[in-house]
Amino acid sequence: MMSTEETLRLTVAALMQLTRERQPDVAAAIGLTQPQLSRRQSGKASWTLTDCDRLAAHWGLPTLDLLAGPTHAAGCLPAARRPTVGTQTTMPLAPPAPAPPAPRRAAPTATPAPAETAPAPAPAPAAAAPSSPPRTPRRAAPAGPLPDLVRDRVAAALTEAGGDADAAQAALIKSAVPDVMRLFAASRVGGRYEHSEFPPTADILQKRSQKGSDAIWEGRPKWRSADLHRAARAGHITMDVTALDMNAAYLAALKTWLPIGKLVHSEGDHHDPKRSGVHLVDPGEWTTPDLPSPLGSRQEPGPLWITEPTLRALIRCAKMDLCTPPKIMESWTSGASEGLLEKMRRALVTIRDEAIANNDEVTTEYVKSMYSKFVSTIGESAANREIRRPDWMHIIRSQAFVNLWLKAHKAHEAGLTVVQMSGTDELHVSGNWREVFPEGRGLSQVKAKNIYTLGGNE
Repeated sequence: MMSTEETLRLTVAALMQLTRERQPDVAAAIGLTQPQLSRRQSGKASWTLTDCDRLAAHWGLPTLDLLAGPTHAAGCLPAARRPTVGTQTTMPLAPPAPAPPAPRRAAPTATPAPAETAPAPAPAPAAAAPSSPPRTPRRAAPAGPLPDLVRDRVAAALTEAGGDADAAQAALIKSAVPDVMRLFAASRVGGRYEHSEFPPTADILQKRSQKGSDAIWEGRPKWRSADLHRAARAGHITMDVTALDMNAAYLAALKTWLPIGKLVHSEGDHHDPKRSGVHLVDPGEWTTPDLPSPLGSRQEPGPLWITEPTLRALIRCAKMDLCTPPKIMESWTSGASEGLLEKMRRALVTIRDEAIANNDEVTTEYVKSMYSKFVSTIGESAANREIRRPDWMHIIRSQAFVNLWLKAHKAHEAGLTVVQMSGTDELHVSGNWREVFPEGRGLSQVKAKNIYTLGGNE
């Protein structure tokens, strides 16, 4: 059973969500500083009875109603304290209740009528393929800012769970896939491009067996400096190494060049920076032994299929004389945009930053589940029937690996020794890394996971 103090912290968090207030706003209203309020919400300091009276007065509640739990307090919150804009949206993030089949399941007509007219129903196309995926309906604009969709969903989950943070978090994570797809749809309202959600899948993106994978190489790194480790084993060197963790790698990777429509085949050694897709390349020779290659841990020689971010990284490396230029043999590409996911990414970054500042682990884990499941299910997953873009999935993953490589290159250029790089977010360096990277949990910051000695007795 939760203590009164724990219940009050949940109540304060829920009411802040409902009233769209941030910690500095509430702190100023009750005579505290933002750090003082943050310490009370994190449990590092206790709420006083005077604080309770001031909180209750701020939200127009009797003090006993404030202390009765988040569900009761939310129900007693005066209507005047609730925002009049954005409290309800036309695209709620809560999972939809069972309903008759939506119009999106119907086969589209060749020439849709304008939205403001009411024509007679058009006959279904005679040659429609039974396996043709549904077309996305015209998207309705959200009533408020995109971050409000996430805030409202968290507040609703906490209320439905009666203030039980664990239960609310479990419910939010369970609904993360449909929630993030609704957020994505809302983010695309008014977009310059109408992207394809079910384009024909190019042969190269087809799985080679039912439980196998396709032929795309994402460039996942697994690299250690062979010279350093050899010298350390021989007892020639000793150095302190810090293992750094890159924050929210897949969230950062949502900013990448994505194909808009179906992929079209082409041949020849030509790269169009306004297009994106996958490419069969001869990657050339990596000539810089003290840095990993953006190509990742592949050891086999010869041509391979890589994604747009990996190709762009190799071209960039060739211009910096880190490797010989890659040669493109054939490609599957489409016109591209770097902004297809940008509005959704910014909304998730905003909510993540707020949650970290407020020590709100419920929202932090919910946002993490949203962006990670978006990436893992947009390829071909039974958990996500709203989109099928295996090219996007590969490109976003590859962009995360390229972002990690860029951090390694930045460290190298700043004079740090790059010792190891692996996975999506792990970079081991020796030297004063705090002069190169800001420390923290923000998207542009890094965290130190552990420190060890290379060449020590461990």
